[in-house]
Amino acid sequence: MNVEINVRKNDRVRIIAGKDKGKSGRVIEVLPRRHRILVEGVNMVKRHMKANSRQGKQGGILEREAPIDVSNAMLICPHCAKETRVGHQVLGDGARIRACKKCGAAIEAA
Repeated sequence: MNVEINVRKNDRVRIIAGKDKGKSGRVIEVLPRRHRILVEGVNMVKRHMKANSRQGKQGGILEREAPIDVSNAMLICPHCAKETRVGHQVLGDGARIRACKKCGAAIEAA
């Protein structure tokens, strides 16, 4: 699946579908081959971890984020603070930037 993901690390997104619908958070990691993203505080799952005496890791039940499909998240524009689709603009020097579809402002990588 070679689909471009318009969300980047450290972008703010709002979840638009699924059990965490309405929550927002910062993108921790983008997994383009799997078409998924990790969002801070969203889609929390419990992992039962075994203790590892060699590395000094303590066992127990850990709670961490699980990846969600990128189609279930929508970018929040840093300028107008609204959920928006992402457009692209080509600057005079040939550089291609992301742009907010609602206010037209450039979205820099945070």
